[in-house]
Amino acid sequence: MTTPVQVRFAPSPTGYLHIGGVRTALFNWLFARHHKGKFILRIEDTDASRSTEESIEEIIESMKWLGLDYDEGPFRQTDRQSIYKEKADQLINENKAYPCFCTTEELDQKRKEAQAKGLKPKYDGTCRNLSDQPEGIPFVIRFKVPQEGSVTVKDLLRGNVIFQNEELDDLIILRSDGTPTYNFVVVVDDGDMGITHVIRGDDHLSNTPRQVLLYDGLGLPRPEFAHISMILGADKTRLSKRHGATSVLAYRDMGYLPDALINYLARLGWSHGDQEVFTQEEMIEHFSLENVTTSAAVFNPEKLQWLNQQYIQNADPIDLATKLEPFLIKEDLLPYQHDLSKEDIAKPIPSLNQRAQTLIEMAQKSAFYFKKELTFDEKARNKFLNKDIKPHIEKLIVTINSMAVLEHDSLENLFKKVAEEAGLKLGKLAQPVRVALTGSTASPGIYDVILLLGKTTTLKRLNEAVSFIEKQD
Repeated sequence: MTTPVQVRFAPSPTGYLHIGGVRTALFNWLFARHHKGKFILRIEDTDASRSTEESIEEIIESMKWLGLDYDEGPFRQTDRQSIYKEKADQLINENKAYPCFCTTEELDQKRKEAQAKGLKPKYDGTCRNLSDQPEGIPFVIRFKVPQEGSVTVKDLLRGNVIFQNEELDDLIILRSDGTPTYNFVVVVDDGDMGITHVIRGDDHLSNTPRQVLLYDGLGLPRPEFAHISMILGADKTRLSKRHGATSVLAYRDMGYLPDALINYLARLGWSHGDQEVFTQEEMIEHFSLENVTTSAAVFNPEKLQWLNQQYIQNADPIDLATKLEPFLIKEDLLPYQHDLSKEDIAKPIPSLNQRAQTLIEMAQKSAFYFKKELTFDEKARNKFLNKDIKPHIEKLIVTINSMAVLEHDSLENLFKKVAEEAGLKLGKLAQPVRVALTGSTASPGIYDVILLLGKTTTLKRLNEAVSFIEKQD
């Protein structure tokens, strides 16, 4: 490409950043990074009644969490009103736009009449060529759409998409209060910011012919377009809350890793051979619009969970400890202020990362390691901590206490010896000890648990289990 690539992500701050929106941001970001271009963040807040500061903050926080850094912005359309007024005046002066004095009631009546005749409801151009304009009456500014011919949208994914001009009406570019409309500001901003490619959802395709005509009317170069398919739920309807969480930050709060979510969303509509797991560098290297499908992608929570587990398994323990820490605090396993190092927090991770699909699950499974006072699962306690197992636990206590160093092999030999002398299968000894040390029947391997807890904590919990059994007698 001779012209440097410049793309934008332009969300409306009327709610949280949802899964479909962030995939659009991701495709733009990957395209920019692949071509060593610019990725611009633009906040389209022209809908003053619905836009909120909270939504803007959430959008920026979501982008930051995902690592989708932008080169310019965030630009807010509400800060650029003078630019839009200048461009509207340009169109008026060039006789490409005109004031429309039709009232809402009149427009509603025109719409009903058109529908009664089986026609597409569109503005009939009543004010298009007025010679005498009334004074003191509110008006909007409409852009003159050619009444004949067609608009060809060159879509990089779909080929040429043709729209007949007679199907389009003279769109409003300024409301009666002087505020600009969406289609107008998008075009002005794209031209002002040098946008070369517009990559967005196919729900915007119907807006594109109007925007193309505005680019032409303002003397701006047309960007290249790529309209990506929507994301559907398992029932093949548009993704919504009934299919599960749709907010990006909801996945953060559920314990998903940002790289896993990015990887999953990249594969929703884009492919590179049969590869499923990508590093960020690999996605940037291989991404191209040629490998983006026009077929709707189906969001599969189970697939995302599987992918998240792959990232957890392969993550650096220290890095993962940083991400795990807030979940340990949330689960009341660590106080907000604590003196544990990242190395301390990372210690149980190698034993848990093969078993946990989310950071919440990992935090819960590591409770035995971080809790000062153990709580027994009632069912496990009643089943395994009884007088029959007590002498065998006591024998383990004596031997472990005598060990200068705890090692996996020596612990394994000890358990085998005690189980053999007692005429027990190894599992019949290991499971009660697991309950005594972790409070539950599910944990990493029993020898790993002992090594993680260390000699002092292991002996303390085994003695507490013996005391519990004695109180039940």
